Amino acid sequence: MNKQPNSELCFVCGLRSPVGLRLAFHDDGEAEVRSECAIPAGYQGYPGIAHGGIVAAILDEALGRVGMIGNPNRFTVTARMELKYRQPVPVETLVVVAARAVKIRGRLVQAAGEIRLPDGSVAVEAEATLTDMPKALVSDERLRALGWKVEP
Repeated sequence: MNKQPNSELCFVCGLRSPVGLRLAFHDDGEAEVRSECAIPAGYQGYPGIAHGGIVAAILDEALGRVGMIGNPNRFTVTARMELKYRQPVPVETLVVVAARAVKIRGRLVQAAGEIRLPDGSVAVEAEATLTDMPKALVSDERLRALGWKVEP
């Protein structure tokens, strides 16, 4: 698995974000992105259960990273995302986040993903359509400001 870059302050992947999740993502070089995480208790909605918005942010990040496979500087923005919450995601419990390409054509990426619980069952499913971020927003200067790099 290939480690994908992280930023400095992104809520989901920013390694220096004081309030973020600091997730690391890896891809298989072809069509799938994965991460493992335990959502901190400070991000719960109901007691012991991760807030749905936090879960959505994690899946949004994973789905967006599908377009980066083979091109870590290809940034996409979400045009549409649909979530199906099948069962609660507990906090402080290691879960697996996976996203895969459904179709990549031109500026558009269609991706699907899920969060799986330790027993392998699906807690949340997601589908998204993403589009390339405007080139003017992905300059070398902006990438440096983002702190975009692979960290050990």
